[in-house]
Amino acid sequence: MAGRYGRPRRFLRMRSLAGQVFLLQVAIVVLLVAASASALVLQSRADSEREARNRSVAVAEAFANAPGTEAALKSSDPTAVLQPKAEAARKRSGVDFVVVLGRDGIRYTHPLPDRIGKKFVGEVGPALGGRVVTEKINGTIGPLVQAVVPVFGANGRVVGLVSAGITISKVSGVAEDQFPLLFGSAAGILLLAMAGTALVTRRLQRQTHGLDPTEMTRMYEHHDAVLHAVREGVVIVGGDRRLLLANDEARRLLGLGPQVEGVPVSALGLDPVISTLLTSGRIATDEVHSVGDRLLAVSQRATDQDGGPPGNVTTLRDTTELQALSGKAATARGRLTLLYDAGTEIGTALDVVRTCEELAEFATGRFADYATVDLAEGVLRGEEPTAVRATTDGLRRSAFSGARDDTGLHPLGSVIRYLPDTEVGAGLLRGRSVLDPDLTRRAGWQQQNPERAERIIECGFHSLIAVPIRARGVVLGVAMFWRAQRPEPFEDEDLSVAEEIVARAAVSMDNARRYAREHNVAVTLQRSLLPQGLPDQSAIDAAYRYLPAQAGLGGLGGVGGDWFDIIPLPGARVALVVGDVVGHGLHAAATMGRLRTAVHNFSSLDLPPDELLWHLDELVTRIDLDESANGSDGAGVTGATCLYAIYDPASGRCTMARAGHLQPVIVSPEGEAVFADVPGGPPLGLGGMPFETLDVQLPQDSRLVLYTDGLVEDRRRDIDEGLELLRGTLSGHPDRTPEETCEAVLRGLVPARARDDIALLVGRTRRLDAENVAEWDVPSDPSAVGRVRSDVSRRLAEWGLAEEAFTTELILSELVTNSIRYATGPIRVRLIRDRTLICEVSDRSSTSPHLRQAASMDEGGRGLFLVAQMAERWGTRYTDDGGKVIWTEQDLQPGADRPS
Repeated sequence: MAGRYGRPRRFLRMRSLAGQVFLLQVAIVVLLVAASASALVLQSRADSEREARNRSVAVAEAFANAPGTEAALKSSDPTAVLQPKAEAARKRSGVDFVVVLGRDGIRYTHPLPDRIGKKFVGEVGPALGGRVVTEKINGTIGPLVQAVVPVFGANGRVVGLVSAGITISKVSGVAEDQFPLLFGSAAGILLLAMAGTALVTRRLQRQTHGLDPTEMTRMYEHHDAVLHAVREGVVIVGGDRRLLLANDEARRLLGLGPQVEGVPVSALGLDPVISTLLTSGRIATDEVHSVGDRLLAVSQRATDQDGGPPGNVTTLRDTTELQALSGKAATARGRLTLLYDAGTEIGTALDVVRTCEELAEFATGRFADYATVDLAEGVLRGEEPTAVRATTDGLRRSAFSGARDDTGLHPLGSVIRYLPDTEVGAGLLRGRSVLDPDLTRRAGWQQQNPERAERIIECGFHSLIAVPIRARGVVLGVAMFWRAQRPEPFEDEDLSVAEEIVARAAVSMDNARRYAREHNVAVTLQRSLLPQGLPDQSAIDAAYRYLPAQAGLGGLGGVGGDWFDIIPLPGARVALVVGDVVGHGLHAAATMGRLRTAVHNFSSLDLPPDELLWHLDELVTRIDLDESANGSDGAGVTGATCLYAIYDPASGRCTMARAGHLQPVIVSPEGEAVFADVPGGPPLGLGGMPFETLDVQLPQDSRLVLYTDGLVEDRRRDIDEGLELLRGTLSGHPDRTPEETCEAVLRGLVPARARDDIALLVGRTRRLDAENVAEWDVPSDPSAVGRVRSDVSRRLAEWGLAEEAFTTELILSELVTNSIRYATGPIRVRLIRDRTLICEVSDRSSTSPHLRQAASMDEGGRGLFLVAQMAERWGTRYTDDGGKVIWTEQDLQPGADRPS
């Protein structure tokens, strides 16, 4: 009560009884807690030491009495028998050591093998006498308790000793577990003591309210002055519903007379709502009630709280002026809310037309009945905006929103040329908004199109706002808002709101236009870098798909770094490549083009897949270093992966290697799909790690499926789930063509709005017919060249290629002669009839021939030059066994018999 009358409560002072009781209780609780903690620690130490003694004695006795211990002690090598058993017993029992001793105290076992055979540290005399000995010592592992137990033989004599020990720290910790309970109990006791002290103090001060006579006199002297000076009405009603007190402000607000104390509230002639509230006694907080021409904020509380007399006290505040200000604030708040909603609902997609539609839909849902948006053609195409020439170029209607379509307004897609002598056309050219609150006056706006104006008036249109769409000082178009169903016309406040909304939408439109321009540039670049079609080759039937990420979800318009390739190789072989540069945008597309070009260049060297990836990794590392040195802010080739596979249709062999890429899928001719276990390599650019290859034999009509991670990764599913879904989609359909396989995979795995670009390559293997391949083993004898030429001539005649015989014989003569002269055997010749005639000569030498210009006096050096002149293409590739293959390709004459 002292606090209620202005004096702070000071019952916690040292001179008060409550304060002294409180401090005494705190001291007692603290002493009890300290004593309990000390006792708990001492008891815990004693318990820990006793537990350590019991456990070490139990383990030692159990091992000493175990079957076989006596026999082991008497064996020729006790350590060999007892060491493993002692270690097993130590680990299972949780002690720190189990040591078996001889009668001489020499250790037979120990956790540290280097201490076996050394003297035991401890008291063993009593144990040799047949007693159990326990002692506490400070060992190298800390304070511990060890027990020494005798091992009795069959004759009752001590034949050895067993010692077990455990550190005390392993069995301690009981006190720490009980500390939370101890301190929690102490805190509870302390809180109870404080609560008891507060109750006693409250009881003592209630009678006098904590005031002395001087303070009470001063309080009553100031009572009337304070009560009647405040600008808030105060009314006190007793439990019998009679008015006990009303200050001057309450009398003025309620229209009460001078003598109203003691009168029943119902007899005061108050407003029924106020009268009911005063007599109800219910709690009210800032309830607004109309009394005459005033708006009163009424709050009411009961007076019987804290033991007071029954009744209620009511306060009244005049809020008439505040309500007027609140109305204006509500209008401003509504406008801010409208602008905030416009910022969240307009410009949600980087698309110019969609932004126009969102602006029109937002306006018709808030303050207009119809809305149209017209933009310049160049803005819709993503071009840089220029000054709008509404009378010549015109604007295209890009968005329309309203309840009816047959209103007389221009339809979507139509081109509108605003006349400069109309108010809208002049405002558009000057970049100024137009407000026409009454269209029925026809103040010149109908000159644009009188017939349409007549139809617009007939449909009930009566008010218009036209706002130019401006961005960076240039007018992009015009937004027009109409009212037809709403009876009230547009006002200046509506014009201001419309200009704010259009200004925000203009920024989004300009961003979308710039995005469209960058998107077109990136798409053009990407299309120029990706394969434009399938090359001519006979090794596989292939189909591919490339899907960019959905614009706005995964980077710059979906342009990404995924690529694929089908590269014909010598010997009728083909290379299949799939790669992925992480990221989106121009940089990812440009990097993809660089890597794809590098793969083409390296494949022209006829490198194995692992060597090609190694060279590609070195290239990526150099690119990163160059870009870092040039200050490109680290925009190097980060996160690039690649899978490279070579398929040979003559043998059916497929060799694959991968750099951080996902495993390909092999679908057997019977329709069983499995993931190829290609050894994993690091992503490109990490450097220093070799790549490994996988060789598999693919039957004819097998399908090899290569893809990028965008196909199987999605936010809605785990990558493992995506891989299993891919395998299930490919399984069980042996008759699908590559095209049908691509469609089935995309239909089953790709969502409607993909967040990452996708590259998919499907190849169905072919095998060369045996009749189109001829092979001969050539002995290392110059006379064998003639036989080879004869055999080749006969085979070419059988193939209907007799016209190619002379050239082929000349080429093979030179190549076979070089192998006989410079290489080591065995030498093998292979002739392949495909789209071209392929000659291959293989040997075990790793030395590659080089084309050179022979001098006029040189006896050699012209053979390879002749081969290069006669063949369309030639080259060398190395084999896994350390040899090489020299190959040539000859174009077949028109009309020659080619394999089907």
